[in-house]
Amino acid sequence: MTTEEIIQQISSMGIEYGPKVLGAIAVWIIGTIVIKAVSRTSNKIMAKSKLDASLIPFLSSMLNISLKALLVITVLSMVGIEMTSFIAILGAAGLAVGMALSGTLQNFAGGVLILIFKPYRVGDFIEAQGFSGVVKEIQIFNTILLTADNKTIIIPNGGLSTSSMVNYSTEPRRRVDWTFGIGYGDDIDQAKKVLEDLCNADERILKDPAVFIALSDLGASSVNFTVRAWVKAADYWPVYFKMNEDVYNAFNKEGLNIPYNTLDVNILKSE
Repeated sequence: MTTEEIIQQISSMGIEYGPKVLGAIAVWIIGTIVIKAVSRTSNKIMAKSKLDASLIPFLSSMLNISLKALLVITVLSMVGIEMTSFIAILGAAGLAVGMALSGTLQNFAGGVLILIFKPYRVGDFIEAQGFSGVVKEIQIFNTILLTADNKTIIIPNGGLSTSSMVNYSTEPRRRVDWTFGIGYGDDIDQAKKVLEDLCNADERILKDPAVFIALSDLGASSVNFTVRAWVKAADYWPVYFKMNEDVYNAFNKEGLNIPYNTLDVNILKSE
């Protein structure tokens, strides 16, 4: 093939495919801009609506992926690629990838189930998979928790949807449990009265159900009281820590001993 024939062939290909390629590039650029604008607009609309906050990131991601897939198919069609064969190839590749990424698909299915049945929502405090924290975001494949010490925990949705989980935010009230000990020989009625007064003095402790105080255990070195009180879920930890401090101060003031482990050593002298 001569140089002239090669140049002529390249020219003919440029004339035939040039406009298609340029058009495809233009569509890709414009489509990318449009997709970004649509994503921003949809996020604003969903944020202003009464839609569950847990659904917004999920729906936004699904919309973005769908629009990009549609854009890719459109651009390839403009270039002249037969989409029937291409879709068949994609289907076969998708099956192979799906088998290889079965765990990822499980996480996707788990995310869908979580968003449908709502065992927890954004803002709930949960404990699962050995971690606990506030749900910051529910994504397609993962749930993001923020721990009390400001660590970010990423947990796959597959495990969350199929295993046990504790949601501390479902109910508006929680029960606070304490165990307080006094020494043998101390006045148990006095100790019980001190505990009752402290519970009644804290306005965050609910009156209904009533506070439960009972001598629960005669330990090896202490007489133990069980105290149970109901509070609003948001007041759980403040009440728990404040009561520990108040009991320590009150027991010392009333002359009630707070036992601690001791060790007696007896030395025997041989004759």
